[in-house]
Amino acid sequence: MLKFFLGNSIYRLVINSDFMSKLVLLILLLMSIVCWAVVFYKLILLRVKKSQLNDAIKKFQKLESFEQAIGLAKDLAGTLPGYLVTSCLSFYKSGLEGRSERKLMETDLEIIEYQKDQLLDDMIANEEMYLPILSTSAAVAPLLGLFGTIWGLIDSFVSISEKGSADIATIAPGIAEALLTTLAGLLVAIPALVMFHYLNLQVNKLERQFVLLSDKINLLARKLFVR
Repeated sequence: MLKFFLGNSIYRLVINSDFMSKLVLLILLLMSIVCWAVVFYKLILLRVKKSQLNDAIKKFQKLESFEQAIGLAKDLAGTLPGYLVTSCLSFYKSGLEGRSERKLMETDLEIIEYQKDQLLDDMIANEEMYLPILSTSAAVAPLLGLFGTIWGLIDSFVSISEKGSADIATIAPGIAEALLTTLAGLLVAIPALVMFHYLNLQVNKLERQFVLLSDKINLLARKLFVR
């Protein structure tokens, strides 16, 4: 089997396959390239964002005033936690506008909490972007490979019937060419499915960090502005 992959056997099968099988293999190759591009892109981004969020959470624990929080938001400008902190602080700032005292009522906090929930939902949805490419590829690739196999088997049996012989030397090459697309489909689908679940888990961890940072902002605001 190792010789099959490392030698020229697989190359010969691809070259000798018909147009439809080649088309299926080309589509699967493109799907694989796109999937791995998504995987590396998301892995790099998630790693950077998790590091930024961890730093922001540690810094926020030391804050004691709204002005310090605004200063931290400026320091974090251009980062994901910076966007979260700036947005949350703007909600509280809007709630305090027009007040003679810098105090918020429970109704104000409920409105702000709703705004924060909407913000977090949007941010999480943004982090989940491109993940459906992996799940869709994991579902479609085996079916596409199976289609190529069935097509190849039909073509092989038609060729056998035309030649009028059915010995193993005649049947084996055609069947091997047909099964190649199923193998290719699985080679696309299995990594795509594994990485989809792994990246989904990482997004869930990032979501918990979003919520933790948001809660720390909320605790500071309640300490400063709630009656």
